[in-house]
Amino acid sequence: MATVTTPRRAPGGAGVMPDTPGWARWANDHRKWLFAAPAMAFVAALIVIPLGWTAWLSLTDAEGSVRAESEFVGFQNYLDVLSDTDRFWPAVGRTAGFTLVALLFEVVLGMAIALLLWRPFKGQKWVRVAILMPLVATPVAVGMMWRLIFDPNIGLANQVLGWVGIGPQPWLAGQHSALPTTIFIDVWQWTPMVVLILLAGLTSLSEEPQEAARIDGASSWQRFRHVTLPLLMPTVIVAILLRGIDALKTFDILYATKGRGGGSFHEVETLNVYAYGLSFDYNEYGVSSTVLILFFLIIIGSMWALTARRKEAKR
Repeated sequence: MATVTTPRRAPGGAGVMPDTPGWARWANDHRKWLFAAPAMAFVAALIVIPLGWTAWLSLTDAEGSVRAESEFVGFQNYLDVLSDTDRFWPAVGRTAGFTLVALLFEVVLGMAIALLLWRPFKGQKWVRVAILMPLVATPVAVGMMWRLIFDPNIGLANQVLGWVGIGPQPWLAGQHSALPTTIFIDVWQWTPMVVLILLAGLTSLSEEPQEAARIDGASSWQRFRHVTLPLLMPTVIVAILLRGIDALKTFDILYATKGRGGGSFHEVETLNVYAYGLSFDYNEYGVSSTVLILFFLIIIGSMWALTARRKEAKR
């Protein structure tokens, strides 16, 4: 009776013959990392080199030109920036306020719109297209459009208020109304992004928990609070993470609507706008690099906190 022989394989079932050279076996065992290594190295270089250069500039008194001679001053720039209560800390407060308020409205409105679009209805495709329209335009174009709408003299917003008997408002021109107005613009443009993320999460949920709760007599609010929201929480955290980090870095809308310095009284000057002004208006590259490094640490800390919260939501 004929016997059938099977080829010998290396331990672990990797499909490599025992007489294969050691380096080839190692390459086969780590092939997924070797294939990804060039792309990972390229991305790392794009991040590490600019970050390292910025960190070095933050330790010098570079100004006028990044190629001009500069002296190493250590952490003096950090001490100066952290003790600046006129520009830096107010910019930190505006950055935090802008991010938190915009994120709150975007998540709440995004959840409400996603729930409305979750169930099919007549004309649903057209409604989805209309909701996603703000994402088509660039932030600078959006900022310029709303700047014209909120113009205190010829803007459409004050004309509409006049039709209902309300006096004209300063909107972007006001010292105390400029930041809320820019938050409104950000919410108008980026809420559709949150809608997309949450709607994708809703469509992936199983119908069985919903049916069980409906049979038990749970109301719509009870089903949302005790069934839908807990199941959707990992997706909500993803939406908060992606949109929150992006909101922290907002620059184009603020600069397009208020210009350099965030306005005459720095009313919308966030950390991004502040660092931009230090670099390109005053050429203080050492101080601006310090602000950017501190801003980077704030972003990393926010990402870490949200990622940890997402892991807890998955448990």
